[in-house]
Amino acid sequence: MKIECYLSAGCGSEDALRRNIGLALELEGISAEVEFHTANEEKTLELGLTGSPSVFIGGRQLQPQGAVGFS
Repeated sequence: MKIECYLSAGCGSEDALRRNIGLALELEGISAEVEFHTANEEKTLELGLTGSPSVFIGGRQLQPQGAVGFS
């Protein structure tokens, strides 16, 4: 399983996101490749990111849902 996380520069959620993903994987007994990326405006539009952080599992954006672009 691959989890990709895209964050805007200076996003204050990164530490909590890292902890929560690690805890969820541990509790479920799942191993995954987890990557964290800082997304610029170009990458945001290219991927259709809807917020920061944006989390993809298996290539599918799961969180958040809404309009394209970081706010």
